[in-house]
Amino acid sequence: MFYLQASGFVLVILITAFSIGNEGRAEEAPTAMHRERIQFKSSMDDSVQEAILIAHRQKVQLPKPVPLVVSLHSWSADLTQRNDLEKLVHGKGWIYLFPDFRGANRSPQACGSMLAQQDILDSISWVTEHYQVDTDRIYLTGTSGGGHMTMLMAARHPKLWRAASAWVGISNLAEWHARHRGTKYGKMIEQCCGGAPGCSLEVDAQYKKRSPITYAADARDVAIDINAGLKDGHEGSVPISHSINLFNRIAEARGDQPVTEIEISQLSKPGRLESAKAGDEGYDPTFNRKYFLRRHSGKARLTIFNGGHEGIASATIAWFEKHP
Repeated sequence: MFYLQASGFVLVILITAFSIGNEGRAEEAPTAMHRERIQFKSSMDDSVQEAILIAHRQKVQLPKPVPLVVSLHSWSADLTQRNDLEKLVHGKGWIYLFPDFRGANRSPQACGSMLAQQDILDSISWVTEHYQVDTDRIYLTGTSGGGHMTMLMAARHPKLWRAASAWVGISNLAEWHARHRGTKYGKMIEQCCGGAPGCSLEVDAQYKKRSPITYAADARDVAIDINAGLKDGHEGSVPISHSINLFNRIAEARGDQPVTEIEISQLSKPGRLESAKAGDEGYDPTFNRKYFLRRHSGKARLTIFNGGHEGIASATIAWFEKHP
């Protein structure tokens, strides 16, 4: 560990070298992967915030700027979380940014708050000031709680992202609380929003403000890939209806046909559509999975795949590569 002074703030550098094997999912990284813990000041409350940054050393001026992938941690996680995506991003020579955005969702400052949203924006600003970032290719992704925040940021800041990839995300906090009332997740939501739904008008307002479904129509022009595993909600914590309902809001805003309640009911058994439309069912090699529902509305895509509560890094990268 060592320290550098950067733009008036202390930048704490933690360098860890990883050996990246050829797993057939990405180009092999030409150099060791260096993980840095950066610090920056929140432009909203002046607090010092942190993020993990993985980037190739830019000792010389690059021939052209490189894409930036903003990856968001899951519901109960923080900066210590790791995932397969960081290796794939590094292997492509892109920059990987993993903001903390106020850590696990157990306080009013976390879980989609304005402070958490601004932390993500401020971390991006820090990276674009210090690295050669292609600002036309800033990508966003997250799984579970990170999927919740991906949906929210895609709708709240739609012009920032070249593409977004949301996995098994929570789109409606009040609905999710109803499912998990009295459990760990239910209590964590209450810690963030100030109580259970119905406690007060202010509490209800917090649930609404922090729920992506509230703003989903504003993401109608975003290249957002919305994904859910068929078994989630049965073997996992987030029913597929959260992803489908968010897609439906986008489709309705664009004047397109939403997924019907009958179709949602059939898939939520879990099962298969009784009358699948052309393109609904198939096999996607980037997922390495079958899927049982695939719909499009503008640049948005919805996929219900053969799986559970999970994200698939290879499919995330493939979606980003579709939007160069």
